[in-house]
Amino acid sequence: MPLERSLETRAPWIELTTTEDDWKAADPALLATMLVELHLIRAFEETVLELAGEGLVHGPAHSSIGQEGGAVGSIVGLRSTDAVNGSHRGHHQFLAKALTHVSGGTLDPAAVVTPKIQRVLQRTLAEILGLKDGYCKGRGGSMHLQWFEAGALGTNAIVGGGVPMGAGNAWAQKHSGTTDLTVSYFGDGSSQIGSVLETMNLAAVWKLPFCFFIENNLYAVSTHVDEITADTRLSVRGQGFGIPGWRVDGMDPLAVYLATQQAAERMRNGEGPAVIEAEVYRFFHQNGPYPGSAFGYRKKDEEAEWKTRDPLDRVAREMIALGLIDEAGVASVRSQAQKAMTAVAAELTEPDPDKGGKRRIREDLWPDPGFVNVGVRGDASELDGLTTMEPADYDGPWRKVKFVDAVAGVMDRRMETDERIVVFGEDVHRLGGGTNGATKGLDKYGDERVVGTPISENAFTGVGGGLALDGRFRPVVEFMYPDFMWVAADQVFNQIGKARHMFGGENPVPFVLRTKVAMGSGYGSQHLMDPAGVFSSSPGWRIVAPSTAADYVGLMNAALALQDPVLVIEHIDLYAKADQVPEGDLDYVIPPGTAAIRRRGSEVTVISYLSMVARCAEAIEQTGVDAELVDLRWLDRASVDWDTITASVKKTNAVLIVEQGARGSSYGGWLADEIQRRLFDWLDQPVERVSGGEASPSISKVLERAAIAGTEEVVAGLEKIRVGMGQPVTSETTGSSR
Repeated sequence: MPLERSLETRAPWIELTTTEDDWKAADPALLATMLVELHLIRAFEETVLELAGEGLVHGPAHSSIGQEGGAVGSIVGLRSTDAVNGSHRGHHQFLAKALTHVSGGTLDPAAVVTPKIQRVLQRTLAEILGLKDGYCKGRGGSMHLQWFEAGALGTNAIVGGGVPMGAGNAWAQKHSGTTDLTVSYFGDGSSQIGSVLETMNLAAVWKLPFCFFIENNLYAVSTHVDEITADTRLSVRGQGFGIPGWRVDGMDPLAVYLATQQAAERMRNGEGPAVIEAEVYRFFHQNGPYPGSAFGYRKKDEEAEWKTRDPLDRVAREMIALGLIDEAGVASVRSQAQKAMTAVAAELTEPDPDKGGKRRIREDLWPDPGFVNVGVRGDASELDGLTTMEPADYDGPWRKVKFVDAVAGVMDRRMETDERIVVFGEDVHRLGGGTNGATKGLDKYGDERVVGTPISENAFTGVGGGLALDGRFRPVVEFMYPDFMWVAADQVFNQIGKARHMFGGENPVPFVLRTKVAMGSGYGSQHLMDPAGVFSSSPGWRIVAPSTAADYVGLMNAALALQDPVLVIEHIDLYAKADQVPEGDLDYVIPPGTAAIRRRGSEVTVISYLSMVARCAEAIEQTGVDAELVDLRWLDRASVDWDTITASVKKTNAVLIVEQGARGSSYGGWLADEIQRRLFDWLDQPVERVSGGEASPSISKVLERAAIAGTEEVVAGLEKIRVGMGQPVTSETTGSSR
């Protein structure tokens, strides 16, 4: 018989329940503050549902009625410098943090509403209604509530999507030398999602002051928790990562408070993250003013039983029993909260004369429609005052380098001069500079600034996003291959790319994402793509794609100075290339809107980027076409140099766009459309494109070459342009434009 022994996890896992003595020992001011916050949030949510019932809430109204105990109990003891973020059902979390912030953590049942409290209620409701005076100027609405001053990082409509971002904030807190912490709220539906579990691993490995707060309300819309997981004790999730867990009755705010205080002590002492599971219950359906039983997935007797455990009634009963308040006092708190919300609603609405006096939103409170695209990204004014330089015009001494050494060199220089820069990625701290040498020499800055990560792009990208929003650090995240962006697509596109605009258009997101195109290296369909086309169609991102080492320096310097997320695309073909950079400290920038003309010509404008610029030059030489070769350098729609493109097209009256990668996800499709709409009157023939084929490159050397564009395909494209101009073909075509 084999020997067997029982194994145990290394982390404590406890269920905490309050006793009569706990209530007696509780600070009366704490209980009073809890009672007031609970009633303010309840009255707020009732008003939201009332307005939703009248059709005045555009979009969902995810009520937190019934769940207030978890938010209030966990937040009432936090500092303003502590942070929270949450999910789509986050009104109660946001309000608890905002109310605790403006009140200093103490509220008086005899005088519930102060001017600051009234202002919080009004701005929050204005945001939910989509009005310009809301915290996010009406862009966030019910699901995206953010107020950095109060430590409210932003609620999130993507299930589990905010958790990695919250961990990034906790990373910033830890590495800024504070004892602050971050709490991220999510539900039973998120507890087995990849972003949450990946972040648990990162937070544990890095000992972040981060609390995973699970509001287990038993239902993900209509799906019961026992349908989606074999172990419905959701706080067990932390055990696999060595994270201690607390399980509490979320309808008992004091139990939640005590569990949070225990977890907070651990986090503030540098012992790492915690998991708290609060069992709560939403009294209404996923969205709107009806109970779940109206939709058939819950029983009325289940709903009635949970309502007997209402957290507002629990706190009131305990305070009455302790002689801290009487029933009239509780009724007064309720009345004051309701009157406050009546006043708030009256400020935001008015009688609608066309509907018999029913309410409508006041017309003067809507955002100006012209505000729709403001704040997708910044205006790049942060580059003002920096040294700009065009390498083609530089007439000083040069230093010979390999391209990849310029990549590492400029990062070294920036990390030397800016202590905020931190690098995250797989193997960036090993192998003498990562898998390609792009971080060579950066290990001297230590493992707190060059951070090797687990293979979990979704989590470490989100951590970088949270760092960027925090503002104390400037993260540089590396994807070993661009195809891996799909693993982190939520963080890349839904979170980081949209954050600035979604939360009002003002919060900077200084985030740099580095990756390399590896076509021609034999790594196959899942490692070789060019991400430019995908990113160019996604709002918020700037994109740079250098073709020379000197350009790389200036473009990376600009990327690291901008307050926007920037994708820096490199190409494996360029890494080993013998190149040169100006002598000196590599401190110049190449700002957005500055393409480079690599060759002057009059017959056709050839537009390209990365390693295909050199391929285009070869093809032009082979065909003898008098082409003007434009190296884009900046690819996103806000940064393209339209002045240079326009001047060239007006001269040549023909355009050939050249890229290496697959046609379906290509960058050239967008650019061709834009050129033809802008410059149609100057085009003598349709815009031509050279790209790869439909398929992703294969492992076979022969099939890989057939799938991507090279010099031969550019030659064919130029010959097609020549035919379109009525000129004979003068060179033998070995490929074809696609």
